[in-house]
Amino acid sequence: MIRNRQILSEAVILAALFLLICALVILALVPPISKDALIHHLAVPKLYLRHGGFYEIPGMPFSYYPMNLDLLYMIPLYFGNDIVPKLIHFIFALLTAGLLFGYLRRRLNDLYALFGVVFFLSIPIIVKLSITVYVDLGLIFFSTAALLLLLKWLESRFQLRFLILSAVSCGLAMGTKYNGLITFFLVTLFVPFLYSRFGEKKSHGLTRTVGFTCVFVFTALLIFSPWMLRDYMWTGNPIYPLYDHWFNFHGHTARKSIGLFAYRALIYHEKWWEILLLPFRMFFQGQDGNPRLFDGKLNPFLLILPLFAFYRLKDDSQKIKTEKSVFLVFAGLYFAFAFFSSGLRIRYISPIIPPLVILAVFGMRRLFDSFAEARSLPLKYGSKLSAVFLVLFALGLNAVYIHEQFAYVKPLSYISGNVTRDEYIEKYRGEYPAMKFINDHLPSKARILFLFIGNRGYYCSRPYVFDMENNKSKLATVFRTSHDLQDFKSRLKKEGITYLLINMDIFNRWALKSFDPSHRDQLHLFFKRDLRRIYAKNGYGVFALVQ
Repeated sequence: MIRNRQILSEAVILAALFLLICALVILALVPPISKDALIHHLAVPKLYLRHGGFYEIPGMPFSYYPMNLDLLYMIPLYFGNDIVPKLIHFIFALLTAGLLFGYLRRRLNDLYALFGVVFFLSIPIIVKLSITVYVDLGLIFFSTAALLLLLKWLESRFQLRFLILSAVSCGLAMGTKYNGLITFFLVTLFVPFLYSRFGEKKSHGLTRTVGFTCVFVFTALLIFSPWMLRDYMWTGNPIYPLYDHWFNFHGHTARKSIGLFAYRALIYHEKWWEILLLPFRMFFQGQDGNPRLFDGKLNPFLLILPLFAFYRLKDDSQKIKTEKSVFLVFAGLYFAFAFFSSGLRIRYISPIIPPLVILAVFGMRRLFDSFAEARSLPLKYGSKLSAVFLVLFALGLNAVYIHEQFAYVKPLSYISGNVTRDEYIEKYRGEYPAMKFINDHLPSKARILFLFIGNRGYYCSRPYVFDMENNKSKLATVFRTSHDLQDFKSRLKKEGITYLLINMDIFNRWALKSFDPSHRDQLHLFFKRDLRRIYAKNGYGVFALVQ
């Protein structure tokens, strides 16, 4: 009877998993519109393909980032397809789910392993990443692989091959996104700790501890080294633009920061108790596209269920205790590093999600086991029903988010052909018609200055440059330092700029705040005399610099 219930439960979860994967694939089958894809993950590979290979792009700091996944995206881009990169990114979510299934199946059983897979793949931030052309799912996969292979190294009594495989995964994580440096630092700390705690206690134990650590560090850095060498040759900094004042300190002034908490108090007017609760709010609050609410969404049960994993910890074997502790320490320290070192975004802490999912499944198992031990029959069945309701509620929160994504993305209108590609992109990106005009009507040697376009250059097939650099406007700097309008115009031409693409609403507000009345009059005269508007739609204008 119990076996039949388990088979039925597994069948239900498998059906849910199948529907979930189908839903994510459908959501991904639309043209890319996400911000970072159009700025970076598709735009830079497109420029490399057009150029015929790698080349330095000083005006794009993000072009110096490691590009393991972006290189994969170049393959479908070469054949003119920019939807397949979404599916490539999604594959890394599936690979991570496979790692979770394998681990949970060994430690628990198939039913709990399947639940862990469904829970992981349906978490809102994982759903969002699965249908966009980012690289975070690659970072999540390689970080999880590095951690689980390190535990396999411990379980195998320190067989070297598992340590090397963990280091390779760590190197690939760093080569996918700089956040992988946190994974590298933490897993490197685990190597000597685990060996000194569970390894040989003989006189040469210290030597082996140092040796294992050196092997791990060398292997990981070797895998990451191509990106370090590229950036060192271009900038003198192997991890440019990170910590550039360390490597290029001559004449370099480090930018001052007011700090995370002061920033949120100043910009978002958050009270002290709201700032104090930030680590917890990240699990309970969240909204896509809203920096104040962490530009993403988690599931609160990622925080609640892991607590039960440590209930009655004495009942666990030493191996399980150690692995739970490693997961907890990794998640806690990674969260702390990402939390205090950058702006608060859910994506920046995403590698902690798989360890938390594992702990959540352990916690769920502990709950069910505790309820099953209830002495009275009504209490036992009541407790089981409560646990089932808790699980369904956790998955229900994820299901609501997926439904919201269908309402926002509207993939069926595009897949069915009711909406054309151009119509679909324009609906989400107002600058697209102006870029299409540029591609269709401007000469191939045109060079466009982007003003308040959000740096989204993927859909522009002509050379372009960004106005904002290090939070400073090139246009404003050149304008203020020019002797007169003729000098201003000449300096723009010297930069090779022949056209301007402008978000007029934001530009007008910016000009009103940034210039005094006399400068505004001069700027108005420049637009009237030296620029000619040749296209306008959705508040975006294309202007030609008069010869």
